Amino acid sequence: MAPLTSPTPAPAGGQIQSLQQEEHALRIIWQDNSESVFHYLWLRDNCPTAFHPQTGERSFDLLSVSEQIHPLSVTSNEDKLIIDWSEDDHHSEYDQNWLREFSYSGDQSQLHTTGYESWEADFVSRIPQGNHLEIMNSDQALYEWMTSLDKYGLAIINNMPGDHEAVVNTAQRIDYLRQTNFGVTFDVVSEKDPINLAYTSISLPLHTDLANQETPPGYQFLHCLCNESIGGESTFVDGLRVLEELRDQRPEHFRLLAEYAIPFRFHDKEHDIRQHHPVINLDNFGNIIEIKYNAHLADIFDLPDHIMHDYYLAYRNLMARLKDERFKIELKLQGGQMVVFDNRRVLHGRNKFDETAGNRHLRGCYVDRSEFKSRLRVLARRYG
Repeated sequence: MAPLTSPTPAPAGGQIQSLQQEEHALRIIWQDNSESVFHYLWLRDNCPTAFHPQTGERSFDLLSVSEQIHPLSVTSNEDKLIIDWSEDDHHSEYDQNWLREFSYSGDQSQLHTTGYESWEADFVSRIPQGNHLEIMNSDQALYEWMTSLDKYGLAIINNMPGDHEAVVNTAQRIDYLRQTNFGVTFDVVSEKDPINLAYTSISLPLHTDLANQETPPGYQFLHCLCNESIGGESTFVDGLRVLEELRDQRPEHFRLLAEYAIPFRFHDKEHDIRQHHPVINLDNFGNIIEIKYNAHLADIFDLPDHIMHDYYLAYRNLMARLKDERFKIELKLQGGQMVVFDNRRVLHGRNKFDETAGNRHLRGCYVDRSEFKSRLRVLARRYG
C-alpha cells in the first residue's frame, strides 16, 4: 500500500505547485490551483516506456505489476513529474503538459464535446464553400474545408471537373472509399427499372442512406455532372438540430428513439441486407452523434407490445419535425458543384423533376467517418 503523505511543495517555475500521495492515487495541485488525481495503475500503464518507440502501440503488460504498486518517491522539475516505483526498480518521467492534457479529474463535459454546430434553414446562405483546384493541391485548403465540414456536416466544392472520376479523385484526397452493394461509386439518374427510389424522377423524402447496413456510410459525396431538368432541387436537414429540439421538448420521445432498435432492410435480386438500429445514437458522453432514419427502408417494427404504441408516437413526432420548413434548405446543384455531407447526421432528399426537360446526373461515393476523422487529425498537426 502506498504511504499517505502531506503535500510536498514542488520547485518554483514548474506547472506543479504541490504533490500528495494518497492510497491509490497521486494528487497534483497545479500553479493555477486546479487539481488532478492520477491513479498509480493509470500512471504505470501510461509510462512513456510502456509504448513501442516506433509504432506507438502499448507494449506494456499491465499484469506484470501488482494491484498494490505505488511510488517510492515522487518529485518534479520544470517540465517533468518523476516517479520511482515500488516494483521492478522502475523509473518513470511524465511531461507535465501531457499530464494536464490527459487529466481525467473533475468535470469532463468539456473534454468530450463533438465540436459540432447545428443549423436551421438560414444556413443555406453560409454553407462552407471550397474550390476544387485548391483542395486538390493544398493540404491547408483541404484541412480548412474539412474542418468546416466536420463542424457543420455539410459543405460544397465548386469548379469540379466534368469527368466521371472527379468525385473519386476528390474523395481520395481524404482517404479510401467505402464500397456498398451499390458499388464503390453510384450514379443518381432516372432509370427505367430502378432498384432504389433515388433512381427515379419522383420526389425523394428526407433520409439517411443505408440504415440497413451494420455501419451506415459516413460522408457522402455527390458530384453534379449536369442538372438541366425542371425541379430536382436537393434538400437537406440537420438531424442534429432536430434531435436537439426533440430532446428539449419531448424527452420521453427522444429516449424511446435512442433506446429501442427498429429493423431496416434493403433487398433486391442479389441482396437482402438487414440490421436493427436505434434511430438516435448517443456517444458514451451523451452527445448526439448519429441519426439513422429512412422510412422507405424501415422494416416491420418488432418492438415489445408495451412499447409499440408509445414508440409510434415518438416516431411520428420525429417525422413531423423533419418536415418542418424551419429546418430545411434547398439547393439547385449546378454542373461543376459537389455537395458533401455527413450521412449519419444530415438528412438529404430531392424534389421531383421533369426528366423530359433535360438531363440530371449526380455521381456519388462515400468515405467513412473513421477515415475522415483520421485525415483531419493528421492535417491538424500541421495546420490546426
